[in-house]
Amino acid sequence: MGNIVAIIGRPNVGKSTFFNRLVQMRQAIVEETSGVTRDRHYGRSDWNGKAFTVIDTGGYVVGSDDIFEEEIRKQVVLAIDEADAIIFVVDAKSGIHVLDEEVAEMLRPSKKPVLLAVNKIDIPNKTDEAAEFYALGLGEIYPISAMSGSGTGELLDELVKHLPDEEPETESELPRFAIVGRPNVGKSSIINAFLGKERNIVTNIAGTTRDSIDTHYNAFGMNFILVDTAGLRKKGKVYENIEFYSVMRAIRAIEKSDVIILLIDAQNGFEGQDMNILRLVEKNRKGLVMVVNKWDLIEKNSNTHLQYEKAIKERTSPFTDYPVVFTSAIEKQRIFKVLEMANEVYENRTRKISTSTLNEVLLPLIAASPPPTASRGKYVKIKYITQLKTTTPQFVFFCNTPKDVKESYSRFLENKIRENFNFKGVPIQLYFRQK
Repeated sequence: MGNIVAIIGRPNVGKSTFFNRLVQMRQAIVEETSGVTRDRHYGRSDWNGKAFTVIDTGGYVVGSDDIFEEEIRKQVVLAIDEADAIIFVVDAKSGIHVLDEEVAEMLRPSKKPVLLAVNKIDIPNKTDEAAEFYALGLGEIYPISAMSGSGTGELLDELVKHLPDEEPETESELPRFAIVGRPNVGKSSIINAFLGKERNIVTNIAGTTRDSIDTHYNAFGMNFILVDTAGLRKKGKVYENIEFYSVMRAIRAIEKSDVIILLIDAQNGFEGQDMNILRLVEKNRKGLVMVVNKWDLIEKNSNTHLQYEKAIKERTSPFTDYPVVFTSAIEKQRIFKVLEMANEVYENRTRKISTSTLNEVLLPLIAASPPPTASRGKYVKIKYITQLKTTTPQFVFFCNTPKDVKESYSRFLENKIRENFNFKGVPIQLYFRQK
């Protein structure tokens, strides 16, 4: 099960800058105005060999300052409920704010590990500025500068001590398919269409996780676990309006499944959050089936779906080798096709190619289009290729100078693997090692 780390704190304390440092990309638009962070903020990070998903809750606060307090409260409750660890960011320059005290009060009784990051300590020896934050009663403080990165190493060293070790992914007896997508794309309808009148062939597995319902589906020669993230939460607290909550769920579902059925709404098209989910599927090396639902509502001519598919794949490039199915849950169009595709992608994800076959097929192709000469006039020679014995497809190319293999050539090789062996719907990993 993947670890989730939530970054919380009031606006403008530097949560997005800190988040970007953790996931090493400019994913957030950071501006000085309050609450401008609108992007979906979640990504993968790792430290000392432990991987975790980071969520910057700031992106989920909407509305004016007076709503902020209420929204931040909701997020603290959510983080306490859903995250495995919490990083609470405060601002050394402005000192303790009344909102910081409120958040601290909510966090103190929590059993979750909470790390207090005192940000904007830009001169390392000015850490005495941070000392007043001991008053929040959350134990140790971690003076950091999210801008320069100073102090973040110590904070992360402490953080990963609190995260359980990842359990290795086991080859489970039954494939697990999860249905994820933004609110209102029709997840419940499509699940009802899958299960339909055949409810008697369905057994609910109660209590598997608290936020998704696992259903054992066994019919028409298919046997799998359906992970339904559309199910309602029975905890009395209804967070359904908070997109943040559906994101948490999607992340959990992605991490515990083999194949992700990503549902998008034909009328809204492929949106920013869909892209984030897709990148997360890719980073977690899960299988993908893209489903464009509510296709019955679109005006069509003979090649509308081809143009639509092309537009999506232009957005998701370089990962474009996955099936796209156009459905209408209401009209029950191509519902069965989705499950067939998910099954096929699952098979592809577990596919093993023998070393001899790989070399017979790929070495001649490499000889015909060798890697470009390295900068120092050295030739890159790929000697042989093998597939690792991992749960997902990963290949090692043994060569004389692994560092000189360019990204573009690596992509060329991936395309050749895809053209010759069926890995449709599956992210594959290439490594280059010294022979």
